[in-house]
This record gives sequence, C-alpha cells and structure tokens, in this order.
Amino acid sequence: MLALAALLVSGVALADDFPLVGEYTQNIACKGDGTDAETSKVKISPQEIVSNIGVCTILDTKRNGESIFAHVECKFPSGPLLGDITFTPRPDNTIEFVDRDATYKAVLYPCPKK
Repeated sequence: MLALAALLVSGVALADDFPLVGEYTQNIACKGDGTDAETSKVKISPQEIVSNIGVCTILDTKRNGESIFAHVECKFPSGPLLGDITFTPRPDNTIEFVDRDATYKAVLYPCPKK
C-alpha cells in the first residue's frame, strides 16, 4: 500500500492520546547513533507520519483493544492517497504495522530517546 509513509493524523491529538509518538526504524532495530539508514527511518507525531516515501496526515484514529487504527491521507508525487493502517504494540516493545488490504506490513523498532 502506502508503505510506512502512509501514516499521519490531522487533528488535535495530544501525545497522551496517540501513544505512538516517536522515532522508529522499520524492519530493523534502531541504533539511534546516527548510523541508521535514512530509508528505514520513520517519525510519528500526533499529526503525521514522515518516512523516506512521503508524508501522511492522520485524519482519524480509533482504538480496538491494544491496536490503533488510523485513517490517513498520504502525499505522493503521483497525487494524494487515502488509506487505513493498523498499529499493534508487540510484547518486545516493537509495533506491528499493516495496511487495510495487508499489502504492506512492517515492524517498527523504537529509537532510543535523545
């Protein structure tokens, strides 16, 4: 689908309301020492998700148990794309990410706080 870049929130959410705020790498553990590949970096704020693929605005979020569902609009060179994404925290402190159609899956590894 939109790869990981397709994640974002355009709303008035606070970090407490959106617990995924932070910096991550996808599909590889984050070192956080400046040597992580730019292509793997992902930054999530209450309003948007930024990755090497693009920027996605989070239009709406809902919780379903531990999982967080996000309706997003991503801006790509070919034009905007609406999509749905689910984030599910895992016991190892990573976050499973999958789009609605399961065409893209990733594991987000949190980067150490600076």
